[in-house]
Amino acid sequence: MPKQCFDNMPAPKQAGILCNDERFQNFAATRCGFPKQSFSTTAAAEYLRQCCGIDSRRELATDPTAQDKLQALRTEFDVWTGKQAAPR
Repeated sequence: MPKQCFDNMPAPKQAGILCNDERFQNFAATRCGFPKQSFSTTAAAEYLRQCCGIDSRRELATDPTAQDKLQALRTEFDVWTGKQAAPR
């Protein structure tokens, strides 16, 4: 079975993968003013929920506003990692 493209995954799955990514944990820590390596998966998930205005990542499946906020957060993360150029 071919690997599924991250962009084609459901939003809750994208959020789960992001929160388990050490780079995203470092990004979240930096954004919150903490030293890198100080965030766990749990702390990154809390950061993501706050940014998206949700209580559970499951809400990303049905909340278009939260989905838009997740996409914006992903863009900021991609810029932070250098994967994407900063928007002008």
